Amino acid sequence: MWGCEITTIALYDGSSVKYYVKGQNLDDFIDDIEKYNVIVTYNGKIFDVPFIEKHFRTKFNHAHIDLRYVLKALGYSGGLKKCEKAMGIDRGDLDGVDGYFAVLLWLDYQQNQNEKALETLLAYNIEDVVNLESLMVMAYNMRIETTPFPDTYQLPMPQAPKIPFKPDSETINRIRYQAFSSPDPYQYRR
Repeated sequence: MWGCEITTIALYDGSSVKYYVKGQNLDDFIDDIEKYNVIVTYNGKIFDVPFIEKHFRTKFNHAHIDLRYVLKALGYSGGLKKCEKAMGIDRGDLDGVDGYFAVLLWLDYQQNQNEKALETLLAYNIEDVVNLESLMVMAYNMRIETTPFPDTYQLPMPQAPKIPFKPDSETINRIRYQAFSSPDPYQYRR
């Protein structure tokens, strides 16, 4: 069954970006994540962390902040992309690319040896983790607004790092056309 494997992981610690790709360096992720005491995810408590733990046959002992619940308490719900949009984060060329599309990018990379598909997938994954920092700061600042000290303890918005990959609009448009114009969206992969 497609889509039930870890193909890429992105890690951002507020200053540097790391990425891991199946068949290249995916196993390095476990050593790198162990350097941290806290992880921040969106819906990671239900999806990402259990999936990663099962894949690597390990258990994370990190403190875990799942922004899905933090943002829900502030009135933002839906997936990560929906919350980003509602909070004013623009994904630019990656607008409309979601988890399902990420699977299609991986398949395109695997089947067609399309390095641009892999680069687009990595740009997408890295954008996910980089945006978590901004969402966390926004959520914190929204909460601090409800206290008597809103000006004293506001955090400045973080400066996003340079993402080492760029999405390829030609690849995105081609996959979108192939996958979503067919009566059977999986047809082109057979």
